[in-house]
Amino acid sequence: MDLKSLIREVPDFPKPGISFKDITTLLKDGPALRKVTDLLAEHFAAAKPDLIVGAESRGFLLGAPLAYKMGCGIVLVRKPGKLPAAVAKVSYQLEYGQDSLEIHLDAIKPGQRVLIVDDLLATGGTISATANLVKQLKGEIVGFAFMIELDDLHGRKKLEPYDVFSLVHYEGE
Repeated sequence: MDLKSLIREVPDFPKPGISFKDITTLLKDGPALRKVTDLLAEHFAAAKPDLIVGAESRGFLLGAPLAYKMGCGIVLVRKPGKLPAAVAKVSYQLEYGQDSLEIHLDAIKPGQRVLIVDDLLATGGTISATANLVKQLKGEIVGFAFMIELDDLHGRKKLEPYDVFSLVHYEGE
């Protein structure tokens, strides 16, 4: 199955010069979503994660079926103000400004094995911030799973020395 052919590319969105990778066209294809889930689960099966951490918001869409397939729980990392209980927070730099992410303080127990999941790896800023939250809670990161990676942006360098696995690669983006 050619997963890349099921991802819609939208030119000049959200701003000129950006080629947006729209995964909704893949997600609505049941066999494709199953294939993505199965491939990610197969790659990380030996890591035996206790939890999947999904980064807001498309990480939730991949993380939930992956958690089900791997027989573990899912934890959500959200934008500020979205989680109802006590949280840990991390701020990080964006290309033009700053953003923040939060996780419930009781979401991860020290030593739990965590697989971090998102739809796309670009520069690695958001996912590095997510990793920092996991580390604050003393979780053990076993790897990072992505549907898409924009290779020319070298985001995986920020995630060394962990296992970084992406299903679809784009160059020159």
